[in-house]
Amino acid sequence: MHELPHHYHVYAEAESEGNVLVSVENLPILNCAAPAEFDGPGDQWSPEHLLTASVANCFILTFRAVAKASKVEWHDLEVSATGTLDKVERTMKFTAFTIKATLGVPEGTDPAKAQRAMERAEANCMITASLSAETHLEANVIVGD
Repeated sequence: MHELPHHYHVYAEAESEGNVLVSVENLPILNCAAPAEFDGPGDQWSPEHLLTASVANCFILTFRAVAKASKVEWHDLEVSATGTLDKVERTMKFTAFTIKATLGVPEGTDPAKAQRAMERAEANCMITASLSAETHLEANVIVGD
């Protein structure tokens, strides 16, 4: 890991109508728009979807690190994340994120150890730690190839 602090620069541009173009150096440009819930087209990445995707992505990447440090063998992890957006005291904000994770581990793996690794990943995800919304993990370990 590089020395902290890390800085992440993102550039966004838009005209009065149409998509927002979001870019990061050396990465493909993302076409973004408001989600259908805010009268957007519903066929583009939205800030709401990007944030929820960040929660799912961070959980998986954090789990990889925790599993490696804990010596938990695994072969696949499927994650579904749901972000709940609501009005709180006249302000729209995410109030909760639910992470549903199904972890596949080989025969002979201790399911309780794998479960604890998923719980540690949820507790140490830097994205959810940076948000004020509550995060809930629903974890399932499946033993077998």
